[in-house]
Amino acid sequence: MNSFSNVIGHEEIVEHLQSAIKMGKISHAYIFAGEDGIGKNFVADIFAATIQCEAKQDNPCGVCKSCHQAMSGNQPDIKRVTHEKSGIGVDDIRVQVNTDIGVKPYASPYKIYIVDEAEKMTEQAQNALLKTIEEPPEYAVIILLTNNLNAFLQTILSRCVILNFKSVDTKEIESYLMKNAKIPDYQAQISAAFACGNLGKALKYASSESFMQLKSDIIHLMKNRNEMDITAIAEGVKYLSENKAQINDCLDLMMLWFRDVLMFKATKNANLLLYKDELQNIQRQAELMDFEHLNHIMDAFSTVKSRLNANVNYDMAMELLLLSMSDNSVRKQ
Repeated sequence: MNSFSNVIGHEEIVEHLQSAIKMGKISHAYIFAGEDGIGKNFVADIFAATIQCEAKQDNPCGVCKSCHQAMSGNQPDIKRVTHEKSGIGVDDIRVQVNTDIGVKPYASPYKIYIVDEAEKMTEQAQNALLKTIEEPPEYAVIILLTNNLNAFLQTILSRCVILNFKSVDTKEIESYLMKNAKIPDYQAQISAAFACGNLGKALKYASSESFMQLKSDIIHLMKNRNEMDITAIAEGVKYLSENKAQINDCLDLMMLWFRDVLMFKATKNANLLLYKDELQNIQRQAELMDFEHLNHIMDAFSTVKSRLNANVNYDMAMELLLLSMSDNSVRKQ
């Protein structure tokens, strides 16, 4: 069974949670904040299993009935709030949390509610949850997992213990991939580098053939981005539309390409590149582009992400992004 010793990075968060367990000062409401794949769910599961464990220590024992139930996802007093993909409505909170929380735990010291993607709660849902957070039963623990703290009402934020999950050191991730996931060293190195401190992403990158194909396709697009005419841009938009489900990975891979171009232009140090195999192309683009254009492109990524979050026309957002990349008007002559 996983324990806090299996958590990679996040030492301060682990220390905080274990101290709370030892001192008997477990909060009724937590927010675990950090990007998807950073380890929020992993830590939430370990924390929940630990405080329900019959051994009453600062790690789950892995042998008691509660631990066995937690491992199989059947611990009756550890509940994950389910919801539609589009959002978490007020009825989801009322039925799965507010009504249920009035029933005492079956056989555990706590009733724990884990709400993944909590940023998807509507304002009405947050207000419904607020009533429970303000006057929770003694045995209640609510854990909100989110990639966007800004989505919460201030009244929710002020009543929760907020734990921010930050990027994990690349070398730690690389070591984990080799030792625990048995990933070859060369593959572990590039997967850890591309993950930018996110272990979940690193594991996906290292083990997914589809991701490796996606990476290859994006590199091809980036190598030829300066020669893109209207036809090529249309083909690029079509490709990104066909891979809409992986658009965040596509955008990250493209951003890392221009991060390398910018890094090489500033330092001339090939060892700092993530796309080391593309040194010749990175070097050529760094020579042709000035800092103004590179900054313009990096700003375009922030813009397109904002547009996607605002549900603007997807193809139009992608077309404007590709146009910003192929615009030669501010290139270094």
